[in-house]
Amino acid sequence: MDISDMAATAVNAVFAWAVHQSFRMDLVSTGLAAALLVIAGLQVRGALIRARRMRDIEEDMDNLRASNRTVKSALDETKKKVAEVTLAIAEKSEAREKKIAGELQIIEGLVRNFASNAVKLKEPAVEAPRAAVIPHANGLADPSMLEIIRRSLEENRVDLYLQPVVSLPQRKVRFYEALSRLRSEDGTVIMPDQYIKVAAPAGLMSVVDNLLLFRCIQIVRRLTQRQREVAVFCNISAHTLSDPEFFPQFLDFMHHHRDLAGQIIFEFTQEAVLAAREPEEANLRYLANLGFRLSMDQVTKLDMDLGRARRLGFHFLKLRAETLIFGMKNAHAAVAAEDFKDLLSRNGLNLIVERVEDERTVVQLLEYNVDFAQGYLFGEPRPLRDVAEANDPRHAPAAPTALPAGLIRRLAG
Repeated sequence: MDISDMAATAVNAVFAWAVHQSFRMDLVSTGLAAALLVIAGLQVRGALIRARRMRDIEEDMDNLRASNRTVKSALDETKKKVAEVTLAIAEKSEAREKKIAGELQIIEGLVRNFASNAVKLKEPAVEAPRAAVIPHANGLADPSMLEIIRRSLEENRVDLYLQPVVSLPQRKVRFYEALSRLRSEDGTVIMPDQYIKVAAPAGLMSVVDNLLLFRCIQIVRRLTQRQREVAVFCNISAHTLSDPEFFPQFLDFMHHHRDLAGQIIFEFTQEAVLAAREPEEANLRYLANLGFRLSMDQVTKLDMDLGRARRLGFHFLKLRAETLIFGMKNAHAAVAAEDFKDLLSRNGLNLIVERVEDERTVVQLLEYNVDFAQGYLFGEPRPLRDVAEANDPRHAPAAPTALPAGLIRRLAG
């Protein structure tokens, strides 16, 4: 019994005593009257309590409805803001895509103009007699190949091919190597060993490398939409590395795309690395400082300074399977084939064995604990469109931002 109940009981008792004294009622009647008073009081008190509780419940319901209205209003406002942001992003993306498409057309036009001007500067004023032309292994003479290169660049017939680099023994694709191919008007594919010997003296290798890099960025952005661990080896020629005008602009371009440092690995030939002087070494170190890893291919001399290679930023060294298995002595290796991978590891380099063509070679590589391999056994070079569609046919490749103004001026000549 709480205090209010005790107070009500005391009041009823006093009231019953007063009735008894006033009306001279007997004790039984007085008790019954008092009991009736207590019951009536309890009923009145219960009614008051229920009424108060109903008011409290109504107030809580009003507060809840007000809270619901506030939450609904907040949700509506949030939905409205999300819709506005989504629309703004879509409009911005559409505008950016249109801008990039226009920039791409401008850049391709500049590349074509540069290629045309460069070739004209290198061509003789009077065409040499055909009898005086020295043919190449492909059966095409210098002027003929130069014209094919010029037309291929002008008409954007420079294709990107990708060849997988797999891990052993799982044979899981870990990297791709990007390879450039030119196409003549009749569709004939011209390989690098055919066009480089002509394009380099004509000053066109920077153009080819630029287009290769441009498309590497496109395919990297596509591949990494779903598979961030896949990276692409992008070849840079010795002529581009030593180009005092082009390479600084190339470095500036990559500075603006350093978010791709984990996905693009720049590859240089051993000959280019060994011939690099201080300016070229500084360029290599700059790339490494941006976070880009470097790779060395066409390795034929194994008595090189591995520590220097690592200090310049190299993480990978590619060696032909034939050299590793049969030609270590001729390559002047300091260790046996089975110890070569460990030697590279101690110098911070990863070994990739290339030109792997059969299963017998794979067995030998596993005995040497080789981690990565490349060759037709694991996949031949395929056009960019085929590899991109195989990885994600629903998405179009994302184009990179425009080249730096300085590089555009360089291409414009």
